[in-house]
Amino acid sequence: MLLADQWQDYEVLDTGDGEKLERWGDVLLRRPDPQTIWPVQRPDLWARADAWYHRSERGGGAWQFFRPLPQRWVLRYGELAFYVRPTGFKHTGLFPEQAANWDWMRGLIAHRIAADPQAPPPRVLNLFAYTGAATLACARAGAWVCHLDAAKGMTQWAKENRALCDLPEAGIRWIIDDALKFVRREVARGSLYDGILMDPPSYGRGPGGEVWKLENELYGLVSACAGTLCEKPLFFLINSYTTGLAPSVLRNMIELTVTPRFGGHADAQEVGLPVTAGGVLPCGASGRWQAHA
Repeated sequence: MLLADQWQDYEVLDTGDGEKLERWGDVLLRRPDPQTIWPVQRPDLWARADAWYHRSERGGGAWQFFRPLPQRWVLRYGELAFYVRPTGFKHTGLFPEQAANWDWMRGLIAHRIAADPQAPPPRVLNLFAYTGAATLACARAGAWVCHLDAAKGMTQWAKENRALCDLPEAGIRWIIDDALKFVRREVARGSLYDGILMDPPSYGRGPGGEVWKLENELYGLVSACAGTLCEKPLFFLINSYTTGLAPSVLRNMIELTVTPRFGGHADAQEVGLPVTAGGVLPCGASGRWQAHA
């Protein structure tokens, strides 16, 4: 398992009974998590929650606040900083478990730059880039990043996170578009990247109303993305939060599209967060490819 265990500002305090209790800086949030089918370990902690997201039987849900919270606040991870806040869809604008992948990508980028400091910075394409955490991690390591998301609001949030991190504007290109359409245009233009990462939803719609369903679209997107990798790429990353999609599915797709052309090493594992009360919280899966050292 890929474990994001280097956080200081974030912590999973306890899990169980279909929920998780998390510390986001000084704020404790109680949120649903259907995979936590065991009983809670520390019942005394849960009464300290500052806000609780209740699911509705009709879909969606709403927050119950036990004290006034800031409109948003800052969470830090090493040299990175992000604005977080409770949103109407239970999320906060950040997926802390992905820190395991941020560190991996940053290490590969830094190694490439150290090996040839005079070369242009590595080019990274981040698809379904949300509020930009992975974008900022790669940019902080020295990469030039193309950040793509279909949602204008999330892209604006990502831009505010860039400013918070004091990263140069010229190091990131912001695109609001459908991922597959953009990648196909990049292939036609001959635009090449050293690293590609994607965090596709199980289901969604593009800016023009295009329907995205993971099972139907993912392989075609991965295959198209493989055509935009440069001659000596650094990495390829697929994240999935779709329940029932095994890590081996992600590895198989990478081995069918990336490995035959570039060799290297493909792997896929669950991603998780340590739980202070005990155990590990499963948080989806990641399929990774990297060139041989």
